[in-house]
Order: sequence, then structure tokens, then C-alpha cells
Amino acid sequence: MSLYCYRYDGTFGGFLTCVFESYVNKELPTSFAILSDGPTLLEEREVTTHDAHAGRVYTALAKKVSPEFQKLIERAFLTCLSEKELALYTLIRRGLIEGDRVRRDLTDPTMARVNLALAKMWTEWDHLKGFVRFSELDGALVGEIEPKNRVLPLLAPHFAARFSGETMILYDRTHKEAFFHQNHRWTILPVEEFSLGPGTAEERGWRELWRRYFKTLTIEERYNPKCQSTHLPKRYRHVMTEFMTEPAPAVPSPAIAENLSEPLDKIRIF
Repeated sequence: MSLYCYRYDGTFGGFLTCVFESYVNKELPTSFAILSDGPTLLEEREVTTHDAHAGRVYTALAKKVSPEFQKLIERAFLTCLSEKELALYTLIRRGLIEGDRVRRDLTDPTMARVNLALAKMWTEWDHLKGFVRFSELDGALVGEIEPKNRVLPLLAPHFAARFSGETMILYDRTHKEAFFHQNHRWTILPVEEFSLGPGTAEERGWRELWRRYFKTLTIEERYNPKCQSTHLPKRYRHVMTEFMTEPAPAVPSPAIAENLSEPLDKIRIF
């Protein structure tokens, strides 16, 4: 087999298309790169996302391995695992040969890395369900997160169900995408720039009341920053109202959420 660096668009469908192309061309990718990444020293093959080819691979993961393995690959793609494409490609190749035993092989170092990455991602997802702070601005609930993993597709169904009657915008600073919800419909769209303006006087007043309430409950004699950091990691605090020193900004009119897609019955990565 020839050795290549596969360059694709960074989507899950693009990655599955790379898997399809590697089998068709009888090539073994030694690394993966995003189209926007810098050049590599390896011979490169640019792969264009093909939904039909990606769909064939996605279906094969369930039929030839197991539905659980299919979901594992889909979820693991959302993690921030280093060189995740190569790890997932390795598992897919082994799974198509050996079946579902690859998923249960706890001695496999690649499977161990993926399982650890998944555990960290689900922990972050669970934290953010409680740590996300929304502000009411121009009739919409607006919030921001800055996660390590791409957890927004996992958070979206939770908040869409919890605040089903609300207009919501939740922006992911890390991955530059936003969750839009309105009239019981929601979607996730790429957003390169998300410029926020100052909130209304009423909104700033409510934020200050929340900060004052948070400080009032603090018992100075029991102040334990190490314990507090265990229950509320510092990396979440800069987007939480009670820890902000300046009033959190507001967002323009929620009209940007008017053209939403139909409701999704499951997470769509591609």
C-alpha cells in the first residue's frame, strides 16, 4: 500500500469519506490533516466529502461491527483526542476484520486512548449542563462556552428539551459554531465571528444581584479554594455570570435565528 497524508474538510462525513477512499485506492493513510492546516512533508491526497460514500462506511460500521461501535466512532470524533482520525481509522480497520471484539478489547492501547478521551468528553458535557449561564437579551437566552471537546451537538438536545419554548443562542468559542433554537426548532451553524454588545440596564442589574447572592452565601471561615476548584474547575468560570468582573455583553436581535432547519431527531454530525 502507498502511504499518504489525507487532507479533508474536518467534518465527520469527510473523515468517513477518507476511510472509503483508502479502501478503494488500497492506500494506508499515515496521518490526517484539515484543509486549512499548513503543508506537511508527506505525500498528500486531498479528499472531497462525498455523502453517499460516507454513508456507506457509516452503515458498514453498524452492520459489520456493531451499532455500539458505530456510535462510539461517531462520539469519539467529537473529542479533542490528539490525532483522533488516525486512532479511529485504526479501530475501524480492525473492527471491519475482527468484528465487535475490538470495542471490548481493553488491552488495546488505541482503544484505551479513545475510551479515556470519551470519558473526559462526557465529564465536560455533564459539567456544562450545569455551568452554562444564559442572559436574557432582546427576548432571547444567550450564552457562551469554551469547551475543549466539541460538546455543543451533545448539549443542544438537552437545552432544546429543557427550554423548549425559548429562543436560545449558545456560542462555542473554541469551535466557532453556535446552537440556535426558536419555535421548537434548532440547528447548529458555523459562526466565525460572534460580536456581543453591552446588555440592557435591567439585565446588568440582574447579573449584579446574582453576583451579590453568590458572594453573600460564602462563609469566609470555610473558604476552601482547592475544594471549590474540584467542584467548579477554573476553566469554566470566565463565562459564568457569578465570576465575571465586568457585566457580560448582550447579543443583537435574535433575528439571525429565523431560518432554522427542521427539528433534528438525533445528532447530525454530517
